[in-house]
Amino acid sequence: MTDGKRRPTPVLKDPRTGRRVSRLWPEEEVGGDRVLNQLMFVPPEPEGGAPAGEPKLKKILLYNGWASWGGLAPGRAVFEREQCPVDTCTLTDRQDEAGTADAILYKDYFRHPDAPRPPRQIWILYFLECPYHTQHIKYNDVFNWTATYRRDSDLVAPYERWAYYDPRVKQRPLSEMPNYAANKTRKVAWFVSNCAARNGRLQFAMELSKHIQVDIYGACGQLKCLRNEPERCFALLDQHYKFYLAFENSNCKDYITEKFFVNGLGRNIIPIAMGAQPEDYARSAPHHSYIHVDDFESPKALAAYLHKLDQDDDLYNSYFRWKGTGQFINTHFFCRLCALLHDDFRPKSYRDVNAWWRGPGVCTATSWRKQGKHKFILPPDDDRQGRLDRQDLRQDRGERSKD
Repeated sequence: MTDGKRRPTPVLKDPRTGRRVSRLWPEEEVGGDRVLNQLMFVPPEPEGGAPAGEPKLKKILLYNGWASWGGLAPGRAVFEREQCPVDTCTLTDRQDEAGTADAILYKDYFRHPDAPRPPRQIWILYFLECPYHTQHIKYNDVFNWTATYRRDSDLVAPYERWAYYDPRVKQRPLSEMPNYAANKTRKVAWFVSNCAARNGRLQFAMELSKHIQVDIYGACGQLKCLRNEPERCFALLDQHYKFYLAFENSNCKDYITEKFFVNGLGRNIIPIAMGAQPEDYARSAPHHSYIHVDDFESPKALAAYLHKLDQDDDLYNSYFRWKGTGQFINTHFFCRLCALLHDDFRPKSYRDVNAWWRGPGVCTATSWRKQGKHKFILPPDDDRQGRLDRQDLRQDRGERSKD
C-alpha cells in the first residue's frame, strides 16, 4: 500500500485441528478472492520449535514459454525482485524438465506433456480471457488448480484489485472533494472497435443514444481517437464527458477488464458497466463508483437517470466519494503461487474443468436481468434512489433532511 508495507510472519495453526488458520483456497472462503490472505501467507513454524531449515526450492514450469508473460526470466529473479514473502521458487520454460517440476503452468493453451507425472505435481490452468475466447479442454482430472479472473479460482488473477486503506472508511465527505462535474458539457463517451460483440452492447448503446448524447469513438462510431495516443483520448474523458460506457464484449461471471478499471475508474468519469453480474461488480469495485445497466429496465430508463445526475452536481459527485479511500494494488501472482506451493495443501483435481469454466449460468448472451439473475432497482417513475442519495449527502454535510 502507499506510504508503507507490512511483512507477514509464519501463520498460526489451529490447536484443535493442527491446520493453519489462513483461508487460502476457494472452499475455505466462499465468495472471497483470498488475494490478501495469499499475499500475507508464510507457512507455519515447524512443530516443537525445531529449526526450520532451508525450504525446498519449488520449480515452476511455464509450459507455453516466456512470450506471453512479459518481463519474466529463468530462475528466481521475479521472486527476488518482487520481494516475495515466500521466495523459494524458480521458473523454467524447458519442457524436458516436466518430470521434475513441482508445478506446470499452462497459460491460454493446454497440451498434454509427454513426461510421466510425479506425485503431487500441480497442473495449473491460467485463462485471462472469457470462456467464449478460450480453449475447450478435452481432458478430465488433469488440472489441480485454476488461475483466472474468477473469484472461485484457486489463484484469482483479476485485471485490477481494489483495496481500502481502512475497510471501515469507504466514502469521503463531499465537502472535501472537487466538483467533478465542473465544465463538462458532453454526456456519454465510448471507445470501441469490436462492433459484433455477442452481448449486444452496440445495440444497447444505439438505443441509449436515442435518449441521451452518446459519442462513439472508433470503428463502431463516427468519431476518432487514435490508440497510439491514449493519454489524449483519456484527457477527452476527464475534461469533457460525465459518463463512459465500460461495456465488455461478453457477459460472463466476474469478467471485468481494463475497460472498467482503466477507462472508467481510472479517469474522472462515472463508468456505466455491462459484462459481469451486478453482484460481481459490487464485490470488485469501490463502493458507489459506477452504474450497471442491469439496474434499469431499459436504455430509456438508464438515460433518464443519467439526465438526473447531469442536472444535479451533488448527486453526480456522490459517485466519486470513494476516491482517496484506497488504491488498486499489485496482486503479485507469482509471489502467491510460490507461497501456495509451500502450503500443506490437500490434493484435488477438477473432474471436468469445462463444466466449471463454461457451464450453465457462467455466461449469458442477454442481460442478467432478463435471465432472472438480477432485478432492476431504478424504474423510470421511481425517485427513491434520488431521495436516498440526497439524504446521504445532507447527512454528510451535517444538514437536516427535509424529505
